Amino acid sequence: MTSFDELMAEGLAAPFTGWDFSWLDARSTTSPLPWDYREQVSRYAAGVTSMLDMGTGGGEWLSGLHPRPPYTIATECWPPNVPVAAQRLHPAGIPVIQAAPAPDNMATDRGRDTDGALPFRAGAFGLVINRHESFDAGEVARVLAPGGVFVTQQVDYHSSDDLYQMLGLAIPAEPDSWLPLALQQASSAGLNAQTAIAGEEVLHFADIPGIVYYLKVIFDDFGDLPPDSFRPALKRAFKETAWPLPIRERRFLMVAIKSA
Repeated sequence: MTSFDELMAEGLAAPFTGWDFSWLDARSTTSPLPWDYREQVSRYAAGVTSMLDMGTGGGEWLSGLHPRPPYTIATECWPPNVPVAAQRLHPAGIPVIQAAPAPDNMATDRGRDTDGALPFRAGAFGLVINRHESFDAGEVARVLAPGGVFVTQQVDYHSSDDLYQMLGLAIPAEPDSWLPLALQQASSAGLNAQTAIAGEEVLHFADIPGIVYYLKVIFDDFGDLPPDSFRPALKRAFKETAWPLPIRERRFLMVAIKSA
């Protein structure tokens, strides 16, 4: 039987580049969200000639979207991801531009550190998509053409509650959802919401390496503490948990249209 320390080391050593979670494919299964983000994007992408993907990561998701509008551009704010995304997307004719991140949508001091400006002319895109990236609704509205569509899927409050509980950490005191705030921000920018739905997906982790790998990737959710900081809690889970271990993650989808 493989020891806990060996399993822990396996998860810590697993490679991760861009925003590619494929290493988890053999170590987890997913109960999907009530909507399909790809289906939502494809529905609107089919009717426009220009599209912006905000926060493309390593370009993994965008590279698999077919068909795409003929004029498609991606932005990425994390410098190490920019060359990864460029290598993947340039052969498909998709430029990748490093752009400053928008302030956290949930922060009370938005705009203090960065303005979230998008480096594009007004009305440049018929469709702006955004998966798990902060956004400035005013900038999104500015770069959208009249009648243009904004499709975003966001990580909601309480998305990591199950992980906090497993690690023996206090669950943060948060509102139930920030979807109402997103709707308010969109409305203030002149975007009319057509779809607003919250839901959860469940990741079923088969073993400790999968959990360790996942914690390694999203460690900023836990005060930037690396997985090794939680070794005692992970060892307890290894011994006492009935695997696979379900971890719920909360998301919401918002689709908004700029007035024509």
